[in-house]
Amino acid sequence: MTEEALIEENKEITKQYKKLLKISYRSLTKDDKKLIRSAFDLAVDAHKDQRRKSGEAYIFHPIAVAKIVASEIGLDATSIAAALLHDVVEDTDVTITDIEQMFGESVARIVDGLTKISNLSSDKDISLQAENFRKMLLTLNEDVRVIIIKIADRLHNMQTMDSMPAHKQVKIASETLFIYAPLAHRIGMYNIKSELEDLGLKYTEPEVYNDILDKIKDSKEEQDEYIKSFTKIIKNSLDNENLIYDIKGRPKSIFSIRRKMMVQNVSFDEVYDKFAVRIIYKGNDENEKFLAWKIYSIVTDHFRPNPTRLRDWISSPKSTGYEALHITVMGPKGRWVEVQVRSERMNEIAEKGFAAHYKYKNKEKGDIELDDWLNKLQDTLGSSEINAVDFVEEFKLNLYAKEIFVFSPMGDLYSLPKGATALDFAFTVHTQIGMHTRGTRVNGKLVPLSHQLKSGDQVEIITSDKAKPNANWLDYATTGRARSKIKTSLNEEKKQIANDGKVILGRKLKSLKIAFDEKTINQLVIYFKIKTSLDLFYRVGAGIIDNKKLKEFSNSRNNAIVSFFKNRLKRPSSLEDVNKDELTAKYDQLVFGKEEEKLDYTLSPCCNPIPGDKVFGFITVSEGIKVHKNNCPNALQLQSNFSYRIIKAKWIDSTQSDFKAELDISGIDTIGLVNEVTKIISSNHNINMISVHFESHDGVFNGRVIVVVKNISILNNLVKNIKKINGIDKVTRL
Repeated sequence: MTEEALIEENKEITKQYKKLLKISYRSLTKDDKKLIRSAFDLAVDAHKDQRRKSGEAYIFHPIAVAKIVASEIGLDATSIAAALLHDVVEDTDVTITDIEQMFGESVARIVDGLTKISNLSSDKDISLQAENFRKMLLTLNEDVRVIIIKIADRLHNMQTMDSMPAHKQVKIASETLFIYAPLAHRIGMYNIKSELEDLGLKYTEPEVYNDILDKIKDSKEEQDEYIKSFTKIIKNSLDNENLIYDIKGRPKSIFSIRRKMMVQNVSFDEVYDKFAVRIIYKGNDENEKFLAWKIYSIVTDHFRPNPTRLRDWISSPKSTGYEALHITVMGPKGRWVEVQVRSERMNEIAEKGFAAHYKYKNKEKGDIELDDWLNKLQDTLGSSEINAVDFVEEFKLNLYAKEIFVFSPMGDLYSLPKGATALDFAFTVHTQIGMHTRGTRVNGKLVPLSHQLKSGDQVEIITSDKAKPNANWLDYATTGRARSKIKTSLNEEKKQIANDGKVILGRKLKSLKIAFDEKTINQLVIYFKIKTSLDLFYRVGAGIIDNKKLKEFSNSRNNAIVSFFKNRLKRPSSLEDVNKDELTAKYDQLVFGKEEEKLDYTLSPCCNPIPGDKVFGFITVSEGIKVHKNNCPNALQLQSNFSYRIIKAKWIDSTQSDFKAELDISGIDTIGLVNEVTKIISSNHNINMISVHFESHDGVFNGRVIVVVKNISILNNLVKNIKKINGIDKVTRL
C-alpha cells in the first residue's frame, strides 16, 4: 500500500471515529468520550497489521460495530468501548487483565463474554453451532450487552460479506437465520432482526431475494401514492383534534413477504399486506394511551376495521417491551391495510429495543425491570445440564412465538407463547407450582393439562405435594421453560432409581459370588446391550433386570469368559459396529397416532431415520407407512401437499414406557380393607393408580383397579403384596 493511500486510510479512520461520537443515541459526558477515545486508540494499535478479506484495514470493522451499538441499538459508553475492543483479546496479545486495568471491570466482563463466544468448542461429537449458541446464551449470566454487541457484530459481518467465498456466505447466512435473527426478535430489536433476515435470504436464496427486491422497487411509486390517498382521507379529522403526528409507509421486509408467499402459496402480487401505515404521534405519560385510542377511533370512522385483527399492545405490552395498537382496515381500492399507531416513545422502543425502554424509566425502576427481563430470558434458557442440541431446540421454541395473555385467579396478567398449554402456565407462575401440578381449571372448568390456552383465559392450578412430572408431561408442555424443568425432574428421578439400583445390584452380585467392580459392570452393559452404567443401574432399580436375568448373566459369564476377552470388554466404537438390537436398546418401539399404536412400517431411505429421531409416518399408496424424519428434505412438500396422509409417530423408550394393567380383587369384607389396598398401591412410587372401583355385598368384597406400571416385575410384586392383606382371597390380572 502506498504512503498516500495510508494517509487517506488514516484520515478515513479518524472521520469514522468522529462520526461515532456524533451519532451516539445517548448524550456522552466528558468521561464517556475519554473512555471511548482510550478504547479506540488501543483497538487501532492492536489491529494495525490486520486487514479484512476485502483488503480494508481491520479497524473499520470494530468502528462499524460500535456505530451500530451507539446509534441503531442505543447503548451506553461502556458498550461502545466494549464494541471497539470486541476482537482485541481474540486476535492480539492484549489480555482480559490488561483491559480490566485500563477500562474497568464492566468493559472487561463484556469483552470476556464476547471472546468466549468466539472460541468454538472442538468437541466433534456435538453440533458446533448448537454448542456455540449455548455458550453465547449462557453469557447472559454475565451481561446482556454481550449478546447485543454480538448481534451488532453479526449484522456488520452480514453487511460486508461480498468478498467471501460463496460456501462461507451460505454457512454464515444460514447461522444468522437460525440463531441471530430470532435472538434480535426476542430482545425487541425489530429493525435489526428484519435486516438480518433480509441479508440471510440474500445469500441463501439470491434469485428469490433479488426478484422480490426488484418488485418492491417497481411498486414503490404505487405504494407512496396509496399512502398519500390514505392520509388524505383521515388528515382533516386528525388535524381537528390538534394532534401532532406523522404518517409513514413501512414496506414489509423481503424475508416476511417471502414467508407469506410460501405459507399462503401465493405470488408477490397476491400478498395483500406488502406494507403497513404507521401513525406516530406526540404524547406524554398522562395522555399517551388516551390519544392512541382517539386515533384508533378516527381511523375506524373512515375505514371499516377487521375486528379479528385488532392487536392491543398498549394495554398489554409484549414481553420485549413493545407497545403499539395494530388495526387492520379496509383501505382505499378495497385493500386491507395494517395501521400501526404509536407514540414517539413507543416508536423509539420499537426501533431501538431494550435500550430505549430503559431510557424512559427512572434509574431504579429501569434496573429492576432489566433484572426481571434478564430473569425471564434465563428461564427461557432452561437447564444448562441438557445437551447442546436439545438446548437449542428448547430455546428456539420460544423465540418467534406470538404471545397470548392469560389471567391467574387473582387477576394477575401473564404472557405466554401462542399454543401454550395449562401445564405451561403452571411452570410460568413458578417452577414448584409446575412440578406439583395435579390438575387445572380454565374459566372455572376442569381441563386436561394439555388444554391449549387462549388470550383472556383465567387459569387456576390445583397442586398436590404428591404430584410430580412423568414422561407424558413432555407431550403436554410446549414452552422451553416447562420442557427443560420436566426433563431435569425426570433425569433426577432416573438418577434416584439408578442410585437405588446400584445398591441392589451390589447386593445381588454378592449373593451370586461375583465381584462388584468396573470389569463386571462393563460385562453387564455389553450382556444387556445397553449404553451406560447409569442405564444398567436404572434397569435394576426399576426391576427390569431381575434375579432371573442376573442368574442367566452369571451362567453365561461362567461359560463364555473366553468370548468376552475376544471382544476386549469394550462397547462398539463406531455406528457401523452397532447392531440393530443395540440401536433399539434405548428406543425400541415406534408408535403411531394419538393412541400410540404399533403398526407395520418401513424407514424411508431419503432421510434414513434412526431410533430417537423426531419422525412422522406417511401413508403411501402401495408401500404402507413410510417413516421420515421431521427435518427430512421431502417433509415440507409431503406435509403441505398430502397433509391428510400424515400420521403422528414417535420413538418411545421401552425401559421407561408405562403399561396399563387391570386387577380383579376379591375376598372377605373387613373394616379398613379398601384403605389397606389403596395404601399398598400408592406407597410404591413406580405405580400410578388411574381407576378404582370397590363394592361389598353380603360380607364378600370385590374390587377392580387399573394401574400403570413400567414392567411385569413391578406388577407381580404388587399382586404379591395385595395377597398378603388379611381377608384378600384372590388377585387376578385381567
